[in-house]
Amino acid sequence: MIGSDASETVTTGPDASSAVMTGTGTAPATSPTGTPVTLLIADDDEVTRSGLRMLLAAQPGIDVVGEAADGVEAVEQVRRLRPDVVLMDVRMPRLNGIEATRQLLAESAEPPKVVVITTFENDGYVTAALGAGASGFVLKRLPVRQIAEAVRVVAAGEAILFPAALRRMVAARPLGSAEALPKAALTGREEEVLRLMATGLSNPEIAESLTVSLETVKTHVGNVLTKLGAQNRTHAVVIAYESGLVVPGVAG
Repeated sequence: MIGSDASETVTTGPDASSAVMTGTGTAPATSPTGTPVTLLIADDDEVTRSGLRMLLAAQPGIDVVGEAADGVEAVEQVRRLRPDVVLMDVRMPRLNGIEATRQLLAESAEPPKVVVITTFENDGYVTAALGAGASGFVLKRLPVRQIAEAVRVVAAGEAILFPAALRRMVAARPLGSAEALPKAALTGREEEVLRLMATGLSNPEIAESLTVSLETVKTHVGNVLTKLGAQNRTHAVVIAYESGLVVPGVAG
């Protein structure tokens, strides 16, 4: 069920029902260009898709430009409509959300941001979607205001995580990226920044924690993404968990 309480605000914290926005705080109500964020909704359930369209179109700064009933249609619609963000269901016929995400990010120099939307916070497919390059995920049960905030956050170039849910998902998976960090040759400070990223801290919060400048943090984050070959911050965090650098359920 889609949440519709427009009075809800985005909260942060370790609970799986709370989204941690990584970046500089609440996203602006428009895209970086100052225009509404254009959004494509991909979900095979017509009722869910229509409900999301109606509710999100009523949110400030969001322009829902199209819908798709499966991954193939999502890819086709993205090529035609060029949305800023795709709200992507995982389990769809013909082409699932994981493969659709991978295809979208591979075929364009400026692909849309992808937010995976799912009913199940422990859905292993979500981790795969993050690894394919999605900027984050949200739960369908969230109030629409939080889903809208997630769309604006990723449009602004940040990421959205549910740390507790992500830890549980990764804990249930084999450590498929165990060699990623040794091969990446991260410096000690870069590993420290990656650990803090995995807790959901924003760049300013990391700067405060390490007592360094924001520009220094941005440089470290950029180096981490490059060395890991990560599509974005979220993908880097997945690698951190899967490699064992961050142990699910262990703080610090």
